[in-house]
Amino acid sequence: GCARDWDGLTCWPRATFGEVVQVPCFLQRNCTQEAYWSEPFPPYTVACGFDENSSKGPEDLKSYYSAFWRVYTAGYAASVTSLITALIVFAAFRKFHCTRNYIHMHLFVSFILRAVAVFTKDAVLFADETMDHCLMSTVACKAAVAFFQFSILANFFWLLIEGIYLQTLLLLTFVSDKQYVWWFIFTGWGAPIAVMFTWVLTRIHRQNTGCWDDDENGVVLWIIKGPILLTVLINFIIFINVIRILIHKLKSQEGGGSHSSHFVRLAKSTLLLIPLFGVHYVVFAFFPESTGLEARLYIELGLGSFQGFVVALLYCFSNAEVQSELKKQLCKWQYQEYLNFIHKHRTLSRENSPVNYVTQLSLLEKISPQRKTSLYQNGVTPV
Repeated sequence: GCARDWDGLTCWPRATFGEVVQVPCFLQRNCTQEAYWSEPFPPYTVACGFDENSSKGPEDLKSYYSAFWRVYTAGYAASVTSLITALIVFAAFRKFHCTRNYIHMHLFVSFILRAVAVFTKDAVLFADETMDHCLMSTVACKAAVAFFQFSILANFFWLLIEGIYLQTLLLLTFVSDKQYVWWFIFTGWGAPIAVMFTWVLTRIHRQNTGCWDDDENGVVLWIIKGPILLTVLINFIIFINVIRILIHKLKSQEGGGSHSSHFVRLAKSTLLLIPLFGVHYVVFAFFPESTGLEARLYIELGLGSFQGFVVALLYCFSNAEVQSELKKQLCKWQYQEYLNFIHKHRTLSRENSPVNYVTQLSLLEKISPQRKTSLYQNGVTPV
């Protein structure tokens, strides 16, 4: 038969003579009687949803993926940099130490973990282009994939916490939100850990193949997809309900006067959460992984890599309170620098002043009895 083969994009399992093997994207190859694999049919570009008029092969597609890798690497790098900066801003200023910003900071951490997981996965699985992925099944690569899945779960669960907290603010106006912080933290990190633990055990006992990054089927696939889809659907319901509450408050007398601007700002922040709710995940969730591969790449990797940057921009850098506090701190630093400069300049002026020099000599003569004694001994009378 035909031996297991890695063509640079797909791992083709061992096959017997005359057997036709089908892999994701509905690609097929035939094991010929000469023990050679036939060319993939239909071509990669047609089967995987790329340009149908193109005749690119695996090598050309690898170049395409390489260029795409540069794009999402730059996106994740920009996201990590902006998110770390936002974390430092929220942590450094005591004014921002509140429940709302604590939740934002956990969301920032989940996006940072997602970026780190992508970099780790790329480094472990794809650093060596000559590596045969058909034979690769190490603890390191499985751990990298598990960490990647956990970061995605944590990301979606903390997006859900943002939605729940927003609705809590609107419904429980007179209840302190501090009592909910630990419940939010427990849910935001505890639920992904529980799901991840279940997925790893299921993988070990039911589908312990490759690096756990192959196309999954049945129960194993939905252990990850199910909770993510559930968080997206709950967030969508929360979003509709929050919009309904805001419209009601804006129309009522309670939403008028001085409160209207507060609710308008809440409405704006809610509308900006739409791309963060992961609604696009619903579109792809019920289709095979190979369906709409190019669209998945653009949305989940291309646009998704800059999602952390957008989150930091919305919650931190474009926030009026943050901008005001940063300007105030900048003015304070500038004024302190000015005072230090003035003090230093005056000190130098006094030290270099001729009057100060004469005064210092006079003081030296007054407080130096040894100098007076030596002068009298020499028969010199001081003037």
